[in-house]
Amino acid sequence: MTTVKPPLPTTTLENSRRLRRDMTDAEQKPWQRLRGGQLDGLKFRRQHPVPPYIADFCCVAEKLIVELDGSQHNEDVDAARTHRLESQGWRILRFWDHGVLQQTKAVIEAIWNSAGKPDPHPNPSHGRGA
Repeated sequence: MTTVKPPLPTTTLENSRRLRRDMTDAEQKPWQRLRGGQLDGLKFRRQHPVPPYIADFCCVAEKLIVELDGSQHNEDVDAARTHRLESQGWRILRFWDHGVLQQTKAVIEAIWNSAGKPDPHPNPSHGRGA
């Protein structure tokens, strides 16, 4: 059975392309670790349309959206957005921009854990009976 997705509105496509081109510093730092399947082969997309929104980062296979919130974010609007996306089956992780910039490694670990992947152990033979 093939699913046909309706085309996205032109403005949504244009906005997502603009957002990918004009990434903030807080978006660039985690993207360097999320891109290209570096996180245990998980494919993340940046500025990905999830109608009616555009998610900062999205892993479709895990139904996981990562949102970075800066000073322009409104808690009520964010709560409504989160509720709507969760009602569509998405899991949402939110981080403040300054937290991403100051603790990028911890943010990546939180994303890793939320995706259901165990923390990578520094000793690869750990837990293998070696």
